[in-house]
Amino acid sequence: MIIVLVIFGAYLLGSIPTAVWLGKFTKGIDIREHGSQNAGATNSFRVLGKRAGWTVLFIDVTKGVFAVLMVYLIPTELFLGFKDELLILKLIGGFVAVFGHVFPVFANFKGGKGVATSLGIVLGINPSAAIVCLSIFLIVFLSTRFVSLGAIISALCFPMVSYFIIENDTRIMIVFTVILGVLVIWAHNKNIKRLLNGTENRMNLFAKKT
Repeated sequence: MIIVLVIFGAYLLGSIPTAVWLGKFTKGIDIREHGSQNAGATNSFRVLGKRAGWTVLFIDVTKGVFAVLMVYLIPTELFLGFKDELLILKLIGGFVAVFGHVFPVFANFKGGKGVATSLGIVLGINPSAAIVCLSIFLIVFLSTRFVSLGAIISALCFPMVSYFIIENDTRIMIVFTVILGVLVIWAHNKNIKRLLNGTENRMNLFAKKT
């Protein structure tokens, strides 16, 4: 019962198509038909402008945080009491939220890559590792202006960073870091091809919309 509640709540939360709704509300467009056609923060910066981009980024990250922390809203009497139950429920909620972001029921199952929501999951479970990986992202991005490259390198570093500053000393957490890192890199497979071909777009998150 408790797992069903977590899955149902996390999926609906992850399915909130922030970029899609904001694009329709502010510009009357479907962002999935413009720019990179991705319903995420990066494309929102390019297509909708920096204010909308920051809004999408904040909300999508928050979705991941809430998906993890919402388990604390569940009455304690519903817990079964097995080892690492709370952590497992957090991870289930996080992964389902990302799935909902990528395949949102509120947007015809066509969403974004789930990178910002993944960051929210890490912030909710291991904030220290999240801060380090976010710092790595910023260093790479500010040096190259490639958002995708920053995300990819951060994902590669995430398992190692978490291993050294892990806040949940369990094999489950280690497996989680590896899986999440692989998923983020996989989500950028097209970006990797463009980076190798020299056709990836650079971007300035702080600049006005071009």
